[in-house]
Amino acid sequence: MHPKYQAWFAGIKAEIPIVLGVVPFGVIYGVTALKLGLSPWLIQAMSTIIFAGSSQMIVAQLFGTGVPNVAIILTAAVVNLRHALYSASVAPYLQQLKRAWRVLLAYLLTDEAYAVAITGYQERNDPEYDHWYFFGAGFMLWFSWQLSTAIGLLVGSQIGTMPVLEIALALTFIGILVPTLRDKAVIGAAVTGASVAVLAAGLPYKLGLIVAAIVGIGVGLGLEGKRA
Repeated sequence: MHPKYQAWFAGIKAEIPIVLGVVPFGVIYGVTALKLGLSPWLIQAMSTIIFAGSSQMIVAQLFGTGVPNVAIILTAAVVNLRHALYSASVAPYLQQLKRAWRVLLAYLLTDEAYAVAITGYQERNDPEYDHWYFFGAGFMLWFSWQLSTAIGLLVGSQIGTMPVLEIALALTFIGILVPTLRDKAVIGAAVTGASVAVLAAGLPYKLGLIVAAIVGIGVGLGLEGKRA
């Protein structure tokens, strides 16, 4: 098998454990959006075009409560600001790629794909085909998200309320985070970010998440600087 396909399949394989936690959230999104009155084609289109679970859930809820479109767009933009940090992190690895590759990988860049991709860039040491690894991880996440959304649409009216599934997203992020807690700087950033997120949970428009991310990153950089 050509090395690029080996890298692609390796990315898919690395993403599978995370996908197991993402699928229930995709089903929940489909069910919730249906109950909020959104049309099936719009729900599936959001999964294809926006392709960001937390933003889609918030946008669906705001649509369902009649919030003005401008407020919905601004809220989604704020929630997705963290992707700018992801982009800055992977940018040095993508500079040599053609524009089409960079556009494709930017579209596939999600929380879960980033976690696998950045680990691959740091540990695989295969610069010629690492973007195929990223592509495999992103594609696996994309495919599972489209499929789980469709499942949510098909069986939504029969699922009813399943509270245990509502913690699937939180468990997914915990599963992503724990393996990266390897040094004082990362642990400090994670603990600070989590603490601030809880304390700032009452801020409007999910601004508490942004504040927590900024403070957590600042603490991590500070600890990293002291160590250097």
